[in-house]
Amino acid sequence: MTVSEPAAAPPAGQRAGTPVSAAAPAGAGPEPEPGAGAAAGPRRRTRQVIPADIADPALADAGTARINWAERASQVLRQVRERFESQRPLEGLTVAACLHVTAETAVLVRTLRAGGARVFLAASNPLSTQDDTAAALATRYGIAVFARAGVDRPTYYRHIHQVLDFPVVAANDTATMRLFDNTHGTGQSVIDGILRATNTLLAGKTVVVAGYGACGRGVADRARGLGAQVIVTEIDPVRALDAVLAGLRVLPMAAAAPLGEVFITATGSRDVISAGHLAAMRDGAILANAGHFDVEIDLRALYGLAAEVNAGVRQHTDEYVLADGRRLLLLAEGRVVNLVAAEGHPAAVMDLSFGCQALVLGWLAANAAGLPPGVHDVPGAIDAEVARLELAAMRTEIDEPTQDQQEYLNSWHHGS
Repeated sequence: MTVSEPAAAPPAGQRAGTPVSAAAPAGAGPEPEPGAGAAAGPRRRTRQVIPADIADPALADAGTARINWAERASQVLRQVRERFESQRPLEGLTVAACLHVTAETAVLVRTLRAGGARVFLAASNPLSTQDDTAAALATRYGIAVFARAGVDRPTYYRHIHQVLDFPVVAANDTATMRLFDNTHGTGQSVIDGILRATNTLLAGKTVVVAGYGACGRGVADRARGLGAQVIVTEIDPVRALDAVLAGLRVLPMAAAAPLGEVFITATGSRDVISAGHLAAMRDGAILANAGHFDVEIDLRALYGLAAEVNAGVRQHTDEYVLADGRRLLLLAEGRVVNLVAAEGHPAAVMDLSFGCQALVLGWLAANAAGLPPGVHDVPGAIDAEVARLELAAMRTEIDEPTQDQQEYLNSWHHGS
């Protein structure tokens, strides 16, 4: 997500798409009509032509209802939006975002609009877009949306706008993000996606989790909580040790492949499950990816091994029949299973993540002039503020350090 100065047209390289007519939303700062002034009476809502490429504007009613439901759980963003409406930290700026176009994302971009920003939104995954949400954003809330579910690869890349000449903040690389979004959000929503796609019983099954970072840890914990026997595969010795000390079995993927009944990749790497692993799997093995891209499972190898492919044996489940009759079940075409086969993270999880992004954009807008191009870390104070807002929404109080404690923590003079 990037911030730039106002632009009169869609970002460079972006196809204009299908313009839609949208009423300027409240709090978005619609400009008065020419010649209008303070004495001209009440300012009427204006109609703006918003560049967009969406599936069907008629889906806007359903999208609005979906967004309103997500709003209920978005307590952090509600507090941020109230702050943005009064402070207008993004006034006159254009924000370009490449995100999953879901109802939770809609709450974020509406918050950015409340802060005065003009927002261009492209989908970060061609299968996760909610067409009704995209329609509502484009026609009801004045967002320039370039996203349609199920588009082909050229259209997907055409929709993406990447800005390289401005400072960028790594908003996803924070302590709150790893804890709340990755461990708890991914842990729950990935299992949700697998259960919706397969209706399988995890209790008693052997679940292999590739990767024991923040996401893999969450997936492993939730699978074990449902009664699964969990095996972890890793390349990082520290994370592997962490898994062992958590009571999990750690094996190389080659050793885990014949044992597993459900395989979940969460590494951020590629070819984590390759041809040799696929060939060793038992009949009925389920393959799901929790990483961001569809490269963690070697799909070309899977297709090459298959003597027969039965697409859509269940929604979001394709069956690959090997030459000896064994069947491997691929979920969500190897893409992120929680967003394709389910609804992604709960709104409360995305509320915290997007609250951080909104505050970071406000900070970036105020400090961009002094920042060189490149990727910058989120200031620790913003991460702590997001956690404080979430605790307040949960009605949870914590202690404040006394002055003596603060001096002690900041000094090496005390103690033996």
